[in-house]
Amino acid sequence: MESISAALGVGSGIDITSLVDSLAAAARKPKDDLFTRRESINQARIQALNDISNSITTFASSLGALLDGGSLLKQPTSSDANSVSVSLANGVRIRDIASTIEVTQIAKGQTLVSTYLPDSSSPIGQGVLTLQSVHGSFAVTIDATNDSLASLATAINDAQPDVRASVITDGNGARLVLRGASGAAESYTLSVPPGTATGLERFIYAGSPGSGMTQAQAAQDAIATFDGVAVQSASNRLTGLIDGVTIDLHKAQPGTAIAIGSSNPTTDIGQAVRDFVDAYNLVHTQLAEAGRTSPTTGNGPLRGDIGLQGLQRQMSHLVDAALVSQGTGPHTLSEIGVKTNRDGSLSLDTTRLTAQLTANPDAVAALFYASQRSDTPNVAVRSTPGRVAAGNYAIANIIPSIAGSDASGTIDGLAMTGIGDRLIAPATSAAAGLILQVNANATSATITVDSGLSGALNAIKNSLVSAQGAFASSRDRLTKEASAISVERTAHEARSTRYKERLLTTYSAMDRRVAAFRATQSYLEQQVAIWTRSDA
Repeated sequence: MESISAALGVGSGIDITSLVDSLAAAARKPKDDLFTRRESINQARIQALNDISNSITTFASSLGALLDGGSLLKQPTSSDANSVSVSLANGVRIRDIASTIEVTQIAKGQTLVSTYLPDSSSPIGQGVLTLQSVHGSFAVTIDATNDSLASLATAINDAQPDVRASVITDGNGARLVLRGASGAAESYTLSVPPGTATGLERFIYAGSPGSGMTQAQAAQDAIATFDGVAVQSASNRLTGLIDGVTIDLHKAQPGTAIAIGSSNPTTDIGQAVRDFVDAYNLVHTQLAEAGRTSPTTGNGPLRGDIGLQGLQRQMSHLVDAALVSQGTGPHTLSEIGVKTNRDGSLSLDTTRLTAQLTANPDAVAALFYASQRSDTPNVAVRSTPGRVAAGNYAIANIIPSIAGSDASGTIDGLAMTGIGDRLIAPATSAAAGLILQVNANATSATITVDSGLSGALNAIKNSLVSAQGAFASSRDRLTKEASAISVERTAHEARSTRYKERLLTTYSAMDRRVAAFRATQSYLEQQVAIWTRSDA
């Protein structure tokens, strides 16, 4: 066992503890520095992978958010939006529109108003007030606990959700106001039992003047003429007249025809192309920095990484990839003026873009959107655009649903799952996610799926986050390397500790021997001194 004096280094006069610490630290420092460098490089690589994945995901998500509202598609227009406004359902594509609408009458709800009372807390009389409408008969009971104008409004609102009651107060006092839903069928009446004389009879309305309540506005339907066809609706919102387009009526103008047309948002489409080029270049710069080879500024954290190189190839193919396969307009970004520079970044030929927007605005917009279609009306595609990989898929051997049985068929030779009149592509198929609806005459079909720019970017994004994606092997390798470094560092710590213990044992033994030598020396010196004195 090491003596206290040896531990303190007092035997030989040498600071053994400090000496051993210095020697052990000097021995382990090269390895410590190596592990630190390896850990730093590995962490930088992992961080670079995460940053690039996040950038691609943000890129794809931002483009998707822009397209979700259908803002780049052909939009319906109105020549008088204050009287008639139009809007497009999300993602719906429309053809050119050239229609007219004349609004003779807009839909209104029945409004009733009572006589004045002093204020909203004024008693109104107790009893039962019955509200009768197309939705049924609703009894409103007023007793000592709710005998006030405000409580009457609350009780009506609780009893019948299609009639809204409120109390309006002005300089003359407070009045009960009832408002019904729009449409002629939504009129309503109020009554009390015969002989009621509590004051509650002030709120009856029998559908004609002379009742307790006064009709401020009658219920009526909207009446319009759309392309020469009479249209009547309980609502001022018309749907179904133009597929995917909602028409809202705001004001009647008998004798005035309002034009409903369509236009392409060419300015927005052009800006979307420019925004894409700018966003692409930001990501391109990030990829280039991560993979750079430079003797002066240093190599990038992912230099030589196979996953990064694969991603760069995928991104570079976006410019010349066929994003749509139909129509006579442009099918690629390069055809609308997007060019690849020598360094891999993109630039935009605005003259060419302007020419394409003028000649083929629909086709330019279509480059952004995923689309899918069937070559026969007997088979309809029901899956959400953008969820199925681009390609042409052969549907064969279709047996329609008969007498409640499930339909059946194959896609590229693989059996599809039938649920009623629906066919679903198997998960192992390249068309995973495809859903078809077949009718009784269906036998076969060819389904064409175009990715559009949004689908192409999503495919790249998905390849990054999937277990088989471009970065999957890189992440696995770096994760294993981080684990290996940790194991090696732990082993190095153990070796360093044992080495320090050996040094301490060795130098402690030396210290004890030196101490013994000093003790012998001191003894001899004492004896010599004694002998010398004796001789004298």
